[in-house]
Amino acid sequence: MTRRILLFVLLITTAWETVSAKYPEPYSSCKPYTRWWWFTDDIKKQDIREQLIWAKEFRLGGVEIAWIRPRSKAARQNPTQGQEWLSPEWAEVVAYAKHCADSLGLGCDYTYGSLWPFMDPDLPEKYGSRTYGQSESPIKRGGGWYWPRRARVLDHLNKKAFKWYANHMDKGLKDAYKGSTSALFVDSWEIFPKKLWTKDLGKKFYKKYGYKIEPLMDQLYTAGYEGAYYDFTQLLSEQIINNFYKPFTEHAHKVNAITRSQCNGSPTDLLSAYMVVDVPETEALLYEPKFGRIAASAATLANKTVVSAETFTCLYGFRPVKDGRGPLMGQEQVADMRLIADALLANGTNQIVWHGMPYNKVGSKYHHFYASVHLAPTAYFIDQVKDFNNYMTLVSSYMRRGRTYSDIALYLPVEDCQQKLAMPKNRPAYQRVPGTQGQHQLRYEDAPKYLSGYQPLWVNREVLTKAKIQNGRMVFNQTSFSALAVDVKFVDIASLRQILRLAKAGLPIILAQTPAQPGFKKSPEYAELLKEIKSLPNVSQTPESVLKNIPRLIEGNDLPEFWCREENGDKYIFLANPAACNMHYYLRYCQAFEDKGSVRDVVINTPAGAKPMKLQFKPNESILLKVAANGSVEQIPLNFTAKRIEGPGVFE
Repeated sequence: MTRRILLFVLLITTAWETVSAKYPEPYSSCKPYTRWWWFTDDIKKQDIREQLIWAKEFRLGGVEIAWIRPRSKAARQNPTQGQEWLSPEWAEVVAYAKHCADSLGLGCDYTYGSLWPFMDPDLPEKYGSRTYGQSESPIKRGGGWYWPRRARVLDHLNKKAFKWYANHMDKGLKDAYKGSTSALFVDSWEIFPKKLWTKDLGKKFYKKYGYKIEPLMDQLYTAGYEGAYYDFTQLLSEQIINNFYKPFTEHAHKVNAITRSQCNGSPTDLLSAYMVVDVPETEALLYEPKFGRIAASAATLANKTVVSAETFTCLYGFRPVKDGRGPLMGQEQVADMRLIADALLANGTNQIVWHGMPYNKVGSKYHHFYASVHLAPTAYFIDQVKDFNNYMTLVSSYMRRGRTYSDIALYLPVEDCQQKLAMPKNRPAYQRVPGTQGQHQLRYEDAPKYLSGYQPLWVNREVLTKAKIQNGRMVFNQTSFSALAVDVKFVDIASLRQILRLAKAGLPIILAQTPAQPGFKKSPEYAELLKEIKSLPNVSQTPESVLKNIPRLIEGNDLPEFWCREENGDKYIFLANPAACNMHYYLRYCQAFEDKGSVRDVVINTPAGAKPMKLQFKPNESILLKVAANGSVEQIPLNFTAKRIEGPGVFE
């Protein structure tokens, strides 16, 4: 009956004019979205309508259309001609999908191109990505909707290149921008950054650093050249943010859209890159849930509410094992997925994006995308989809209330990770993740243990430079901190000057290590700055001497990961089940059912004083608390327990 009603709504809503001009803000329902894989094929309006009706019925809040090559190897060998990329026929079905989504109250986002690094077969050569010494044949890749054609990858260091690309994309999307606000999405940076180059980059480098980088390019990635490599990476970061991420967001706003971006992987200062886009997005498990704290910190600092996550990617591993399917695809356990969702929510995510839902013709069940879980009417976990989505919606809604709580600013070790490209050879097995390109990706940064029980947010040079001291606190936009913790091996001299400025203004500072100056040229001023900073009474290399005057939000041993929002004096704290903490790629099948439950004795510091509590974590369940302004603490029911699924898989 529900499907009939929804279908009736669609049938009577046949023109754009009949859709209400008043639309909810993107992601305002807090319901999970899903990536919707459109494989090169003849896309039919009936199939679009049926899948969107299903998405609505199963408690999704919206879709993100992603275009990719023909699904199967056989289809790639004998490709069926679908709608030509960005043609009027292609634009018609995309606009129809947006129209149907609007009429159902669903959001509709778009990957801003086919595949993630922004690429197009018609991109002029002068706008293609290059490496140093390469004058022709810019980087090309296959796998796009336009299969078997290969496409040039966009030069992310060239604003004119992005302008050409955006104007080209908008020819196909202009009607799809109508109606509710959509997000234009860019996935994780999957371009190897070694020797990345563009016209006049050498001139810009010389102007900024006073020496030529060209004679060093061939040695730049070897031992002994860390200083020059750091300078080069700093320039890349500046150029990519100014010529790609900023124009991307500015252009989206001009066409009635916003930006959602995974800046992860880009050779940038990730915090600054994430602060530029409208919706910072992390992903798991190819990036660990704790990485999401960078995106969440950026959102808080830039006064943005939504932090999204591409969720459940490569749940049980990466490599396709059969017919292009990922390990255990079609046999996914909701309990395992909940571990990942809870870990993300406890590190600042408040908008889940399923990865993902394959486009299927009516009556078909065989389309799939290898790196995701199989979210479809034939899903192995279909009986739990509604309840699981309701659960993620509930927690996300609490993690949107008010503002993110924090009392400690923690300096992000950008300089440490931009000293070398290569990952350490002796790193543990769980860090040998597909797509790992180098230390600049900041995949495994975490707060030091002495900050356990606080909720530190990452800050960087940009934040320190713009921050002010008000009533003894460091204030950046609408976020303020009682203290700053600097626990890194390297600090840029520009950041060190700001640390001194803040310290002289009275901010308590933990200088846990004595940092060194990165970069090729060293300044004699550096040692003097350090000496002056250390001489100040409010600066200490002993964390306890600073933290003794700043109460922890939660005290206790072996604390679980948590996230806290504050609204009108009330705090909402989501504590992930300890089994969901410190998660690494990839999960063991049914890993969640290894949890037998646990207890944590904690003290929560409320406005009315310390409140001892015994947190009872049931197997495969997390806890949501409300700490009221009057000091009372109550547990908010979450009402969802994932059930173990038995039986043959979807594709067996």
